[in-house]
Amino acid sequence: MTTITWTIEWMQTTPTTATPPEVVLTAGWRCSGIDGLYSGTVYSTCSFPLPAEGGAFTPYADLTQDQVLGWCWANGVNKDATEAAVQAQIDNQINPPTIQPPLPWAATPLA
Repeated sequence: MTTITWTIEWMQTTPTTATPPEVVLTAGWRCSGIDGLYSGTVYSTCSFPLPAEGGAFTPYADLTQDQVLGWCWANGVNKDATEAAVQAQIDNQINPPTIQPPLPWAATPLA
């Protein structure tokens, strides 16, 4: 069974002197999966619109990873498709779609 983990690895913000300060503009995210000895990962970034004037705003220090991941999924990151891509990487390691056997005319080493 594959265990999927989503992680925010970094965020870019407006400067602390901006109003409001430290608005998250972009986040780097990673979706990783592990199934025994096999693993897969997808990494990308997501940009966010500036908050509407008078709209909801969470100070940078109060943000949670789950909140920022929610923003990613609401702003174009397809959670299901990304997890399916990670699973496909793992499945292809378990059951490779192609293999590279030795050439039939190549001498095989003696045991």
